Amino acid sequence: MLIRYKKTFEKIAMGLLSFMPNEKDLKKLQQTMREYESEEDWQLFLWKEEDIIGLLGVLYHKDTNSLEIQHISVNPSHRFQGVGKRMVKALKEMYADKEIIANENTAGFIEKCDFC
Repeated sequence: MLIRYKKTFEKIAMGLLSFMPNEKDLKKLQQTMREYESEEDWQLFLWKEEDIIGLLGVLYHKDTNSLEIQHISVNPSHRFQGVGKRMVKALKEMYADKEIIANENTAGFIEKCDFC
């Protein structure tokens, strides 16, 4: 289930976000978290099954009515089980009126999603 990020999930979210190649540096990671917490067009979602095992970060582009997937991360012990694809599918269902697009960091994964 895709849930919206809350400050109480900060440590879990930072841990998942740190798996993204460009978020390894602590200062960069903290800056990214601040942007998700303060910028109106940046939204962070967490994927919860029994525990929180995935993260999806999007940037809303008002001019094109699209959501750009900036970050997508799954706990390593839950990878290759379709969690990432389920997160993208849930996002598409939640925002059926918006186009879902990728950036250079997420394009490789999003292209593998047969429903994207």
